[in-house]
Amino acid sequence: MKSSIINHRSSMPKGNFAATVLSNRRIGECFWRMDLEFSGDGANAFAKFHPGQFIEVDVSEVGLPPEDQIPAELRDVCRRNVLLRRPFSFADVTAEAGRTTAELLYCVLGPASVRMTTLRTGDSVSVIGPLGNGFSTPRHKQLALLVVGGMGAPPIRCLAKCLRAEYPEMKVIAFVGAKSAAALPFEGDLSGISADVDSIIPAFAKFGIPAAVATDDGSAGYRGFVTERLARWLEEQEDWSPKDTILYACGPEPMLAAVARIAEQRDIDCQVSMERRMACGIGLCQSCAVECRVEGSQETVYKLCCQDGPVFDARTILFGE
Repeated sequence: MKSSIINHRSSMPKGNFAATVLSNRRIGECFWRMDLEFSGDGANAFAKFHPGQFIEVDVSEVGLPPEDQIPAELRDVCRRNVLLRRPFSFADVTAEAGRTTAELLYCVLGPASVRMTTLRTGDSVSVIGPLGNGFSTPRHKQLALLVVGGMGAPPIRCLAKCLRAEYPEMKVIAFVGAKSAAALPFEGDLSGISADVDSIIPAFAKFGIPAAVATDDGSAGYRGFVTERLARWLEEQEDWSPKDTILYACGPEPMLAAVARIAEQRDIDCQVSMERRMACGIGLCQSCAVECRVEGSQETVYKLCCQDGPVFDARTILFGE
């Protein structure tokens, strides 16, 4: 498959590239990890991938697995054809000479992701990207607090790696939440993890980043919402400076709204990665509108998650207000 560069207002190269599947395996009840390799123009484009950017994957020609391998609750819906691409954000990207590898974490929820489970080593996948705008880091920040809700993990994991590499002196702490221990999108058994802010989650621990875990049912870590755990931790701190701190968050929109309120109450800079149905990823379908404030005005404006985001300054977003 040949690659084709897409013209975009960003100076970064974007295009439709062929990625080769290196591996694709189940890591949880509904979670899968796929490792991809890009070469040529694709390797160069994704070597410049920023945490928080995304891709659009084409699975329209990928077949279904045998019926007994499809979750019973998805068998009817999986009969639908998959016409549109699906957006994903990478959990890790590694650039080497002549090749770039990327880790794609996904949850089996519908006809597209069910089809993705059938991809095998050596298969080719059509990927459009890198798309959108990712996270940014003001250089004066000394503390970064990463907030993950469920499948919001991939872009935050990618960010954690970059922060540790580019800002080795910065203190970084991850706050990870899910409905239950089984709903935490990480490899390994986390059911015995404590509620302290020194928990070992391998995906963050390998970068020397401690984590606090919260689950709604208390099956792992703190019992309650991850935003409650974050607020409690902030209240316990005596020698921290809001102006030297930045919050990064990705997860369900109610969680993002709660993180934004915490940031506003404490005057902390905050960036949130929004989620919308992004059918095209390049601004043509206009289906991913996000209502934003206009600075110095009572008016609002709709921005596109795929082009203006998916990462936004939390102060600009109207969360269902």
